[in-house]
Amino acid sequence: MASNNVPLEISIIHDERAPIHQQPKPKRKTGGWAPAFLLLANQALATFAFFGVGVNMVLFLTRVIGQGNADAANSVSKWTGTVYLCSLLGAFLSDSYWGRYLTCAIFQLILVMGLVLLSLTSWLFLVIPSGCGDGVNHCFPTSTKGTMMFYLSIYMVALGYGGHQPTLATLGSDQFDESDPKHKEKGTKGAFFAYFYAALNIGSLFSNSILVYYEDIGHWTTGFWVSMAASVVALLLFLCGSFHYRYVKASGNPLPRVGQVFVAACRKWKVRVDDEKQLYEVEGLESAIKGSRKILHSEEFKCLDKAAVITEYDLMGAQNDWRLCTVTQVEEAKCVIRMLPIWLCTIIYSVIFTQMASLFVEQGAAMNSYIGKFHFPAASMSIFDIVSVLVCTLIYRTVLVPLVGRLSGNPKGLTELQRMGIGLIIGLLAMIAAGVTEVERLKQSIPEKHTSSMSIFWQVPQYVLVGASEVFMYVGQLEFFNSQAPDGIKSFGSSLCMASISLGNYVSSLLVHMVMSITARGDKVGWIPEDLNDGHMDRFYFLIAILTVFDLVLYVYCARKYKCISVEENGNQPKKEEA
Repeated sequence: MASNNVPLEISIIHDERAPIHQQPKPKRKTGGWAPAFLLLANQALATFAFFGVGVNMVLFLTRVIGQGNADAANSVSKWTGTVYLCSLLGAFLSDSYWGRYLTCAIFQLILVMGLVLLSLTSWLFLVIPSGCGDGVNHCFPTSTKGTMMFYLSIYMVALGYGGHQPTLATLGSDQFDESDPKHKEKGTKGAFFAYFYAALNIGSLFSNSILVYYEDIGHWTTGFWVSMAASVVALLLFLCGSFHYRYVKASGNPLPRVGQVFVAACRKWKVRVDDEKQLYEVEGLESAIKGSRKILHSEEFKCLDKAAVITEYDLMGAQNDWRLCTVTQVEEAKCVIRMLPIWLCTIIYSVIFTQMASLFVEQGAAMNSYIGKFHFPAASMSIFDIVSVLVCTLIYRTVLVPLVGRLSGNPKGLTELQRMGIGLIIGLLAMIAAGVTEVERLKQSIPEKHTSSMSIFWQVPQYVLVGASEVFMYVGQLEFFNSQAPDGIKSFGSSLCMASISLGNYVSSLLVHMVMSITARGDKVGWIPEDLNDGHMDRFYFLIAILTVFDLVLYVYCARKYKCISVEENGNQPKKEEA
């Protein structure tokens, strides 16, 4: 039978009644920007739905559920941390068993179900009487049943949104074939990650402005129903591209593969590695890991190379994967080890980022938030963060990349590691700005009203700085971990960015707890009390800034020591993924 790539030959027969062979159907085009734009639209809508719940969560907990400021901030940090921790679960299932497409579909369905349950719970059990929780009208005390259903629903939202996010980013990058010179020269993957983060911020822009306003005046249930509708549309858009996506098959569970390397290396701890050319690797273009290119040998962590040394015992019987591993398998384990120090250094930055959803909101709620008679919700201040992200993304892609590219000779402009370092520095400046704003707010406090005469718009610099830092840090992280992760664990690489945010939230919660335990002793109310006018939240911001300085020094050291992954392309040509 003729190949689809070769036109069928039609034999010329003099009999006019002879049947004419039909031309083969053209192969359906997959991948490229068309399905990628569907994924970007899906990201914007899903994020709109998620932030319709998350951005005002701290006020919902204080006004409707009845928690205090410190408890509400801790609850939000733990919930947000769980959202991003679920990304590791989604990435594991995507890389190991389900593949990118099925993982995204299942977790987005869970997101829809969680939002339906939250909307019903709010309507039937929590926001009673209707319109309460607006900062003036108090809600009835919540029942145990209502509280349990509320926490079940928001953690379903956490599972659904967190579980599909890194896989969606990886599925989007899969739409651009690395072997295609057109995509490689134009840097389409880097552009996609920038647009992906921009789509996230476009979605949150509308939720942080429109939905937050209605929720702030007591229309909580309406806001949740709108979020649910957006998640349904997002899921339908995702399914529309089913026949046009480029699919990458799951590579199997990576945990046994990594475990085999350490076990085999321990079994051969007395073996010497004399020549790296004698290390075991399978023949052919593909590696032993399904769907993964071969990874070239590196000089770091040479003790693990022992797992690929062929001994006389290995030649005597059938191959035992727990005694003999391929070079690619060993290098996969090395890649994970190499990425971990960089990843750990990003956690403190995530502590900075998480303040926007907790302490920044509480700080804004204790400031003058009126423009004439119009009340500007404290949670809506994050609009300035979003606008900053969008503007800085545009400036970076259109100005900085071409300019720095000409100066450095690197078509990417700044490397991912350089961008992450710059993001850390800008985040440090954001914490200093927040601390200075709080110092001034306390000077203009109105004790009897638990607020301050200082305008809420003095928070704009800290929000803008956080937004600018995100463009460098989080987009840089997405590109870095995706490019440096081996083919068999690409979703895991993307999930490391979200896992950093997760641990940042938990570390933030731990810091708040520790600070309050130390500073709220005896008659002292502590740094973050119920009435912020009696506290010193500025000191907490400056504490984070000091921790960021130490983290920056450690990050620079780790970044200078980092060695990039090298993979074998078709034709045995090595390709080094620059970072």
